[in-house]
Amino acid sequence: MVDIATARQRLLDERARLERQLELVKQERAEDGPIDMLGGDAAADTSSATTELNMRSDLEHSIHEIDAALRRVDEGTYGIDEETGEPIDPERLDAVPTARTNVR
Repeated sequence: MVDIATARQRLLDERARLERQLELVKQERAEDGPIDMLGGDAAADTSSATTELNMRSDLEHSIHEIDAALRRVDEGTYGIDEETGEPIDPERLDAVPTARTNVR
């Protein structure tokens, strides 16, 4: 059985941590200034920008998944496999609190 209060708090804590990371990535870009594609090392600038965009995208996706899990908590469907309707293994939820399904 899943302890819903503990699950909610873990999700909220992880969301806060990811929000802080996302803010740091945004601050670093603001401090670095705009990318200069005409001067300097354009390849390095492009690589840096791509890395930053990927990090932001990954963080935003993770936050979205946490928000979806929190909605499931509120709806009373957290810990229920979205495909089978069976309970998700508590060990899986420990490892991946945003899990929507059991591992097959």
